[in-house]
Amino acid sequence: MSRLVHVPYAAVVMLLVLAGCKQQEPATAVGEAAPVEVPAGVSSEPEPAAAVEMRDVIENTPSHVIGISYPPAAAKYPGLAAELVEYAENAKAELLKAVTALGNDKPTAPYELSLAFDMLVDTPAIVAVAAEGSSYTGGAHGQPLVARFVWLPQTQQQLTAEALITDVAGWQAISEYSQEKLLAQAMARIPSEGVEPEDQQRQIRNLSRMIHDGSGAEAANFSQFQPVLDGTGKITALRFVFPPYQVGPYSDGTQTVDVPAAVLLPHVAAQYRELFAQP
Repeated sequence: MSRLVHVPYAAVVMLLVLAGCKQQEPATAVGEAAPVEVPAGVSSEPEPAAAVEMRDVIENTPSHVIGISYPPAAAKYPGLAAELVEYAENAKAELLKAVTALGNDKPTAPYELSLAFDMLVDTPAIVAVAAEGSSYTGGAHGQPLVARFVWLPQTQQQLTAEALITDVAGWQAISEYSQEKLLAQAMARIPSEGVEPEDQQRQIRNLSRMIHDGSGAEAANFSQFQPVLDGTGKITALRFVFPPYQVGPYSDGTQTVDVPAAVLLPHVAAQYRELFAQP
């Protein structure tokens, strides 16, 4: 198993410096998206959410190093900002809890939390933010932090997998499509030269089992996703994101599958269908 290359404090500082240089108005995914109409039935005057301060964090002590950066553009959406801050604060609390558990002991290397939020999509109808990072509290490598936040500005609500797809048949279709793609990706990673056929078959069986277990027909397995948009701001696919360990070993990293709108639309809840490109 590969070992973690610890992120030095200087690298965390650079992360925050780069975050501060981000454009206030990032480009949307898949090119610049034009404004889109508000989905039918959605109120144009939602209750405003209380403002939440997103403040980048940098801490450096003998026992721990913490670096957290936020996208300035997310401040336009207080409800979304609150979700991002809550996620970051929970990750920070878990790290500090591990530090406290050390008592008077000192770790061989400082415990580390590195977390960056990045704006992926920013249109009048849909906004998406990615969270990527890791939390190291000893061992061979850190715990990956991978999350996606999809926000609907007109309703000031987070779009969840459970709300988007409400029937079992929908998750079965998404699961089958994803498993086929994940297995094909896994097969492409398995070396073919210099490996005994028995070893190849064993790797295939192990990966197939992990894929089956981690992408079964349940909303919880597809909770992390981001929209892929066309030039008009309509969703052409959802990119489902699988953190390390979910559908493969740590060494395979984060994996993704783009499920096209044609597979999704028959099962999308009625109030969200206007967000998608129609066939």
